[in-house]
Amino acid sequence: MRGPIFANFILADEINRAPPKTQAALLEAMEELQVTIEGETFRLPQPFIVIATQNPIEYEGTYPLPEAQMDRFMLKLSLGYPSEDEEGELLNRRIKWMTDDPTGYASTVTSADELLAIRQFIEARVRVDQDIIKYILAFRAIRGDERVAAGPSPRGLLSLLRMARAMAVIDGRDYVIPDDVKSVAPDVLGHRIVLKPEYAIEGEITGRDVVLEYLSKIPVPK
Repeated sequence: MRGPIFANFILADEINRAPPKTQAALLEAMEELQVTIEGETFRLPQPFIVIATQNPIEYEGTYPLPEAQMDRFMLKLSLGYPSEDEEGELLNRRIKWMTDDPTGYASTVTSADELLAIRQFIEARVRVDQDIIKYILAFRAIRGDERVAAGPSPRGLLSLLRMARAMAVIDGRDYVIPDDVKSVAPDVLGHRIVLKPEYAIEGEITGRDVVLEYLSKIPVPK
């Protein structure tokens, strides 16, 4: 048994509580799609997807993720609290299932082979006009913002392109439009922006806020 990392789908719960050594090991897995055990390298199964959670309030006893590892995550989403109807559904499910563990009621949505085929389709069939490429490249301007210590990386712009193509397919198209880019830009780029200390300490602005500002002023291609 090689361990839980050898799976298609990994959930790292409260990843900022993992010690730096564990975070570094996960970094290799996410970047190289492999792990090294006592000098021997093992390839990870495909597809390999990592989802991580972290508590945004309690930071005592945590190890903030380094910028290099944050950059490996394609998206960062803040779920917030559920609505009243959603929370009511949680309570009703607890009564119906009589357990706090809902995994036994989960159903298969897709297979690993199907997911790989979808990826291949997106790469091969979804068209991206040069005007869209220039639109994505315009977010490079964030790197020169006086509030920003480190702007979106090349990997961030690649992730924005990949997510825009995926959004096009979800919407039933084989071509990307500006709205595909706009709909995901804050979630793709926000966590990759490092603010200068004087702005980060004040806490009045976040990387996501900066992206939203630039979304409002970067010309949208027709």
